[in-house]
Amino acid sequence: MRIVVIGGSGHIGTYLVPRLVRAGHEVTSISRGLRAAYTDAPEWRQVRHVVVDREQQDHEATFGDTVAGLNPEAVVDLVCFTLESATALVERLRGEIGHLLHCGSIWRYGPSHALPISETTGTAPVGEYGIQKDRIARMLKNETADGGLVTTSLHPGHIVGPGWHPIGPLGNLDPAVWATLSAGLPLRIPGVGAELMHHVHADDVAQAFERAIQRRDAAAGQDFNIVAPTALNVRGFAHQAAAWFGQTASLEPVTWEEFRRNTPPEHAQASWEHLYRSHFCSIEKATTLLGYAPSHQPQAAVLESVRWLIDHDELKVAGPLIA
Repeated sequence: MRIVVIGGSGHIGTYLVPRLVRAGHEVTSISRGLRAAYTDAPEWRQVRHVVVDREQQDHEATFGDTVAGLNPEAVVDLVCFTLESATALVERLRGEIGHLLHCGSIWRYGPSHALPISETTGTAPVGEYGIQKDRIARMLKNETADGGLVTTSLHPGHIVGPGWHPIGPLGNLDPAVWATLSAGLPLRIPGVGAELMHHVHADDVAQAFERAIQRRDAAAGQDFNIVAPTALNVRGFAHQAAAWFGQTASLEPVTWEEFRRNTPPEHAQASWEHLYRSHFCSIEKATTLLGYAPSHQPQAAVLESVRWLIDHDELKVAGPLIA
């Protein structure tokens, strides 16, 4: 099959593109051309690369023409963030291709009320990013239900993998959290420490996209949560992370007001965004219809990412990993 992957050099594409090549597909990767994939693989030598500034072409209303001009049979869109952009692509590809797959986010759900969250039990999204992802998923579902383009939306959790910083135990990207835990120093945690985060390894997300392509009929018009088999809460995550360095986590619960006073604003806000939602999502639908079988538990996926960052001098910690 001829498959176009939009955003092929990103977190998911790094794993998805080689998977598709190994499966025998003819793959074209569209990206801005600013960086290579996070990890190298021999399959990339068989991939056609097209450099495109999507934002500019969306503004010019030409991006759909660029994609259609590649004559794909399926399109995987990993970097679409607005309903307007998604709708324009659907309208251009309607009748041209057999399957459009979109990467959403579990932030299409708002703060959790009942756990685990299925594709039908999430609360209304909060924040523009989540609102747009939810609108896109609903539009795609309606498009297929109305007899138009066959579409599927997959909604990953917090994507983890070697080459980038993972969402850490406080729900942010603050490197000081890892330094504190690795040194066995007290770590201030906002709230009660029971707030949840649901990670997923990038290769497991890639697996889900590959299976959705393979099982087009089962995936048609559907939306799927794509996360690890289990989720992590703040205190459990912190204790596991400290143990990787031979330490015991010393946790000091504080109010959100105090946490904000003593945390850089961007990290404090990121913590609130993640922990306020407190997501734990079900993968029952994806396992049943797609055969999705994630191979990474969240703590192992995060450890892999942390190890890579330390080995490449991109994360400073107080002692060596012993995990």
